[in-house]
Amino acid sequence: MPNRSTDALFQLIQSLERSEKRNFKLYMKRNSGSGDLKVVQLFDALDKMKLYDEEALLSKNPSLQKQQISNLKAHLYHEILASLRLLKQDENIDLQLHEQLDFARLLYNKGLYLQSLKILDRVKDLANSNNQITYLQQVLFLEKKIETLHITRSMQDRADKLSAEAIDINERLELISLLSNLSLQLYSWYIKNGHARNEGDLAAVDAFLLHNAILKAQDCKGFYERLYLYQCLCWHAFITQNFLLYYRYCQKWVDLFDAEPKMIEIETALYIKGIHNLMSAHFDLRNYQKFNETIDNFERFIQTPVIQQNQNNLIQTFVYLNTAKLNKHFMEGTFSEGLSLVPFIEEKLKEYELFLDRHRVLVFYYKIASLYFGSGNSDKSIDYLNKIINLKVDLRTDLQCYARLLHLIAQYELGNYDLLEYLLKSVYRFMSKMLNLSIVEEEIFRFLRISFRLSPKQLKPHFEMLLVTLQPLEKSRLESRAFMYLDIISWLESKINEVPVQTVIRQKYMDAKRSAELN
Repeated sequence: MPNRSTDALFQLIQSLERSEKRNFKLYMKRNSGSGDLKVVQLFDALDKMKLYDEEALLSKNPSLQKQQISNLKAHLYHEILASLRLLKQDENIDLQLHEQLDFARLLYNKGLYLQSLKILDRVKDLANSNNQITYLQQVLFLEKKIETLHITRSMQDRADKLSAEAIDINERLELISLLSNLSLQLYSWYIKNGHARNEGDLAAVDAFLLHNAILKAQDCKGFYERLYLYQCLCWHAFITQNFLLYYRYCQKWVDLFDAEPKMIEIETALYIKGIHNLMSAHFDLRNYQKFNETIDNFERFIQTPVIQQNQNNLIQTFVYLNTAKLNKHFMEGTFSEGLSLVPFIEEKLKEYELFLDRHRVLVFYYKIASLYFGSGNSDKSIDYLNKIINLKVDLRTDLQCYARLLHLIAQYELGNYDLLEYLLKSVYRFMSKMLNLSIVEEEIFRFLRISFRLSPKQLKPHFEMLLVTLQPLEKSRLESRAFMYLDIISWLESKINEVPVQTVIRQKYMDAKRSAELN
């Protein structure tokens, strides 16, 4: 069975752009002997394959022997990376700093200490001007080594100054490391659990902000100290559904880059993530105007070389731009219009299959399912929900739960009452096991248990009673997450007024828009 996902070499070759493939061929011609012809042959063979299949590879290329293939693949992998390093070194500050540090070490090994120190001074200036303090630690290590072993007389009080610099850099690196750890742990908590479900979840997430590093970073001026601090505060606010604070720290995150534009090229992925979070914050707060302005700015940014010339950046911007576009249709109640995005998203999900994590794919499936449900096509909604339900993963338990709940409601919409009794028990048991049952879900289950036994005339009062019960819970901190995944209020209003759910949401959007214009 062909396996696309587990062969690292095949994945690397598939990620190469046309210019990178051409550069590899030129690199091999310049730097390799005739003995590397098989490596180039292997490269061409893998480049032509749509799926990785080693048996097919060997049968179509008889000169490649099975006993050689492992060594050839390892050699080819190394040569591709070496050619990429040469091609990209002027575009990446990390590669530039690495190269200069290598030069300094080579000069040191030649006994040219003063020349080595001059290069280290240049590396230090370059690292400082680009906030790359991890390289400062390496520079200081080599400087101290030279001063310890050799009398250079390069500066008075050299020992004291180097020691003070080293202490300062080590303290900064320790703080950055602690903050980045906290940010990663908070994000990991969210990927596994979703939004806070109860007081226990709130306490667990709040505990992250009690760390001394959070307090210490409040007064720091360094770029990375502030970046990771804002990340921590963003994730915390998002998980606990404090969307005003979430917006505030997302804006600070983006502003940090806008104040130092050169960092956008150095940490492009983190800038993209910051804009994505800012768009999400505007969506959660229903900041219609700011939401649209941020999407427009993001689309212009996507056209810049820093995105267009980097595959990873292109993939990330595809994910976040189309997530925002789907959210725009949810917010404006244009579900049927939003369906035009689905073929393009499906095509790109297939094209980027090698590079997208399952979490991103799950989110797209849920949003597409919600789009179909909102447009009145419950059958298609169920198709996408089944993709989530049947995918055995241990992340986003909240998404797993709400996929099942929406699946249940979609079956109710289709009138598949013969399935509902079984599904009710199954979904309720699943959500209970995942500790994912809130008051909102309990009320929905209570309604569904009795509703399919009622006549149409008896149903309307029950819809109205459920609406009255749920409306006050929209403002509850721990209950509001249910309304983020499923606009149950609009669905109930659509059933009561006997109009499509997207009509209800569209009317709410138009009313809010008119109100904003008047103010």
